[in-house]
Order: sequence, then C-alpha cells, then structure tokens
Amino acid sequence: MRLDLLIDADRILTLDPDRPEARRLGVIGGRIVGVDEELDGLEADRVERFAGATVVPGFNDAHCHTTWWGLGLTALQLDRARGLDELYAMIEAEAERLADDPEAWIHGTGFNQKHHGGEFPDIARLDEITGDRPIYLRHTSGHASITNTATLRLVGALEPDFEDPTGGAVVRDANGDPTGLVEEAAQSLIQRMLLPYSVEQIADALDAATRRYAQRGITSFTEAGIGGGWIGHSPIEVRAYQVARATGRLHARAQLMPALDSLGELSGNDADFHGAGGGRGIGLGETFGFGTEHVRLGHVKVFMDGSLLGATAAVTESFCGHDHNTGYLLDTPEQYRERVRAAYRAGWPIALHAIGDAAIDLALDLIEECQRDFGSNGPPNRIEHFGISRPEQVERAGRLGIAATPQAGFLQPIGDQMSQKVGPERTEWLYRGRALADAGVVVAGSSDLPVADNDMLRGMQSAIDRRSETGLVIGPDEGLTPEQALRSYTEWSALANGQDDRGVLARGRLADLAVLSGSPLETGDLNALDVVATFVGGECTHRA
Repeated sequence: MRLDLLIDADRILTLDPDRPEARRLGVIGGRIVGVDEELDGLEADRVERFAGATVVPGFNDAHCHTTWWGLGLTALQLDRARGLDELYAMIEAEAERLADDPEAWIHGTGFNQKHHGGEFPDIARLDEITGDRPIYLRHTSGHASITNTATLRLVGALEPDFEDPTGGAVVRDANGDPTGLVEEAAQSLIQRMLLPYSVEQIADALDAATRRYAQRGITSFTEAGIGGGWIGHSPIEVRAYQVARATGRLHARAQLMPALDSLGELSGNDADFHGAGGGRGIGLGETFGFGTEHVRLGHVKVFMDGSLLGATAAVTESFCGHDHNTGYLLDTPEQYRERVRAAYRAGWPIALHAIGDAAIDLALDLIEECQRDFGSNGPPNRIEHFGISRPEQVERAGRLGIAATPQAGFLQPIGDQMSQKVGPERTEWLYRGRALADAGVVVAGSSDLPVADNDMLRGMQSAIDRRSETGLVIGPDEGLTPEQALRSYTEWSALANGQDDRGVLARGRLADLAVLSGSPLETGDLNALDVVATFVGGECTHRA
C-alpha cells in the first residue's frame, strides 16, 4: 500500500479522544488511513512538511450565505464609508461610472447605520444622485435594504392600492411617504426585478467566494437558504453548485439548505407521509443527504423572524428606544405549523431562523411537536442564531437535543449595537455559548457571512472572550474554552449538519485539514495565528 499524501507537522490536533495528538497523518483516496506508527514503512506520492505548525480539522462554517457574498464582491462595499456624505460620494461616483448605461442598477452591500451616527440615507438625497436609475443597497444584516423613489415606483410600491407583503414592510414616515428603507420579505419586491441569476453567474460567485474561504481554513460550509424566499438566487440554484464543482469553481464542500418557500406539494403513498397523504418537498422526493461529498442537501431553512439590528426580531419585551416594538414573525404561527410539519413529515429535518426569544418559543414548539409526532429525521433539528434566549429556553433546547448556530463572531463588530437594542438585563442572553453547551445543545460555529466576516479564528477568539469593540464582555459566563471553541467550528458544526465524516482527524474520515501557524489551544490570542495551508480531501486549496 502506498499513501497519496503524508502530512508531517510539529503537532496534529485530531480531536479524536482515542488519539488526541499526532505528528504524521496519511491519506489515501481523500480519506485518512492512519497516523504516526500506523504509517511506518509506507511510502507516499506526496509529502507535506509543516515545521512549527499545528494541523487541525478543516473549519466548517455551519451557517453562511456564499452566493450572496460572492455576488456582492463586485458591488459597492458600503461598510467602508464613514458618514453619510462619504456614502453619498460613493454612490455618486458609481452613477457617473454607469453613465453610458442608464438602465444599469447601482448595487451596494454591507450598510450599517453605526458608521453614520445611527442614521440611514435620506431618500431625497438618493433621488437627487440617482434620478431614474434603480438602486439596491443591502443592509449588513440582510434583513433590510435601502432604495430610491425610482425603484419603489418600478415595483409598484407607490400605487394607491399597494399593500405590504406578509412578513415585511416598505417603511414610511409620519406622512405616509416611503423613507427608502425596505424590511424583511418586502425586499422580494425589488429582488424579483433582478432574479433569477444565471447558473454561470452563481458559479462564478461561488468561485470567488470559496477561494477566499480556503484562505480562512474553511473546508466545508452550509448555505443557509437556496432556491426561494428573499435569500434564494435561482429556483435551480442546486444546479449552479453542481456546475461549479464540475468546472473547478467550488473550493470547499457545500451543504445546501432549501428554503421552505422553494418546496412544493408532494404526494405519494400515505404511509410515506405518516398517514397525512402528502407533504412538502422537491422534485422526485429527494431529501436530506441527497448528493455527494462535495454538494449535498441539508436541512430545510425556515425564516421565522427578522434581525436584531433592524429591531424586527420577534421578542417578548420591547427593544430599547423602541416603545411597544417587539418585532414580528414573518408569518402566522398557524402558517408555520402547517408548512413546517408538511416538510418534516416528508423527511426533512428543519433549521428554523429564530433570533428573538418570542420566535425561539415558537421554534421550540414546532421542533417538539414534529419530533413527538413524526420521530427523528436523522440529524439534530436546528435553531439558526438562537440570538436572545431566556434561561428556560436553553434548558428546553438541550432536552430536545437540538443544534444551535449562535454567531460568536457577531460579538466583536456589532455586540455594542445588539446590547443597546436589548438593554443590560438581556445582554447576557445574547448569542450564548457555554450555557448551551452545558445544557447538551450542539453549538455549531458559524459566521452568517456577509453579516460578519468568516474569519474562523476571530470567531473562535470571540467565542472565548466575548468582547465587543468597546471591550464590553457580553455574557461573562458564556465564554467557551479554547478546545470547545475549536470543536464548535469543526466537530460540533459537523454534528449539527449530520456529517459524521469530518470534523475529527481519524481513520476513515475525510482528509479536510487546516494548517495553522500555532496551536489554537495554547495561544493567548487566536487572532495572532495565520492559516498556513488548507486541504480538502488531501488536495491543497490554499497555501500561504
């Protein structure tokens, strides 16, 4: 027997309890076949030596938006502007650049009001700059966007009989005039003018995005919503991932969550739907796990409420500074119950976006009902974000055996904003870590890119120290240990995805590795570490 690849490093952290550390690791056919003395006497076609480096399992981003971010790489990067005058100047320069194409849209991404004294752009000023040119500026949360009068006219929002869609709003001032802010599901009014993107456009976006993923040590990711709703980019989005893989434009393994809105009615033998006569699914009845090691289907993604920054998350107590504003669910509890149960009984595990504690209450109810009435669909059911959770909700989540994806990486860049929205009494409830792990919840590390960056090492450090930009410690008792933080972005995130072939470096597992400049278990600041190299199935996707 001859190895395809031999990795030789000062330290290999396997996360395997039977063999926590090693110095050598062998690969055949993209999988690990042994370590250290198990490899004695074997020759290798390739040998990679990393003196002074530490090898860990490849990072798995359990919740991100790859196509959205990849497409946004060519848009105006609004997070770079400081002050509205600077933002207006960026938009004006883009309008001048597009002067020869009067129908071209102005696209921007990453707007955050914290860079502008809490202010949003003035629609009158945007109209002055853009005239009849449509404009679409996405908020960093993804749950809101900013536009001008020309675009609102184009989508019919200025008609006298216009009604906001369920689960969203074209925000208006006291006189009933649009402010330019468009919230939640109402964004689909604008997106319908742009969709669908072509398979080639999406594949190119995946190429650009996942090349950058490899630089972060990311070997796997979960795309949290495709094919429908305001998060999808094409009704045939899966095909774009397949094309990207076939043409060498996918540089990490992808697990794809179909949006609930992308599912259609299914029928078949009553016994296949727990006696209900049908359910919700796709095409030929494919469900979780369908696909390959590189592109496969995951949980069904369900948006239940909005965002914390936009004060649209559904909470039980008003947001600070927003009297009588408790956010909102994006549909009625009855509608969620009907549609989620239909998907679940058709075989889909569910991933419920719930940020506010009121939304988490409903999400926990739905998971408990589905598991009680229909049993398990394989992997843990998930609550995405689990943003503001009361202590009894944490206990209940552990009892139900769910996985949660709280974004520790939010705490540094937007932790101060989140704390201001909920007040000091609820700040310790934000994006918990230790309490969830202690309760038995699978804590899956994720970025929610592009809401925050996908620097996995920064995310791990934030999960440990939980410090905001100003030094505020958000939930002093919620910090993970360095080992827990590493497991969150490797082993635990794989468990949350129902993937037992990655996240640990052991015989038979995928040879997905990240090579770091030092040990994440011993350095005082993970931000000081570099990603030296990344391997997917033993093939190098990044080398510093």
